[in-house]
Amino acid sequence: MAPRGLSAEEKRVKLLEIFHESKDFFQLKELEKLGPKLKGIVSQTVKDVLQSLVDDRLVHTDKIGSSNFFWSFPSERGNIIRNRLDAVNNAKSHLRGQLQELNASLEQEKSARPESEKRTAELERLQASKENIKALEEELNAYGVCHPAKVEAKKRAIVAAHEAAVRWTDNYTILLAHFTRQNGVGEQEIRKFLDIEDNYEDIY
Repeated sequence: MAPRGLSAEEKRVKLLEIFHESKDFFQLKELEKLGPKLKGIVSQTVKDVLQSLVDDRLVHTDKIGSSNFFWSFPSERGNIIRNRLDAVNNAKSHLRGQLQELNASLEQEKSARPESEKRTAELERLQASKENIKALEEELNAYGVCHPAKVEAKKRAIVAAHEAAVRWTDNYTILLAHFTRQNGVGEQEIRKFLDIEDNYEDIY
């Protein structure tokens, strides 16, 4: 069985090890040689792995002259983890404060709306109305194609189809008259040739 290749995270860890074990700085070409030699990282993937570490601020980079240099110290990862932990704790504190404000508002609303027989009766009537509306909607949907909205939609479709048929009939009449004038052919001959009956225009 062929050996399993390194995962993306394993490549990141091993490339960081090169920096932390050597405590030195490197150029990309140097890392592309050291990656396969020391850590088994495929040379062609070193550039992308290195960029991901730079994006996460685990590796620093700077341009000196015409060359880019990269470096990282063992303390970098710990500092970043601590910064992230501080950010999470700050967000947690902020959310806890918001939760306290919401609980206070909830208690205030409860105090402003004390339970009473009248309020309970109104809530029961509201719930009954909702259930009644739901039952009526279900009954209305049971009519299927006879649903008033569907019937109205079909009426509109019929009107639109009728108007379209009238337009096409008018267009046919105009074209037939033009063709007979231009070619000196009788209408009956054209109708017979096209298999069009005499009552073609009678669609009303």
